[in-house]
Amino acid sequence: MTVYIDPPTWPGHGRLWSHLISDASYDELHLFAQRLGVPPRAFERDHYDLPSHRYPDAVSAGALEVSSREVVRLLTGAGLRRRRTRGAPPGR
Repeated sequence: MTVYIDPPTWPGHGRLWSHLISDASYDELHLFAQRLGVPPRAFERDHYDLPSHRYPDAVSAGALEVSSREVVRLLTGAGLRRRRTRGAPPGR
């Protein structure tokens, strides 16, 4: 199981966020997130949004630290990238 996380540099709701992804499957990602105690509502299209205070927890649980650019490359290469459709509201 390989799950990746980028640095918490994405601002929103008064805090910084990371993206938690898998390059194998959404099932793998959901299982990792569940074991970490991440609520299902944190899943957005192809990743989980994780607040900065949870970053160390994800790394301790085995998530590999990569750049934000690498997150996009890994998702795209695995065929798991889900882009927001034009005009669609943010979210799931």
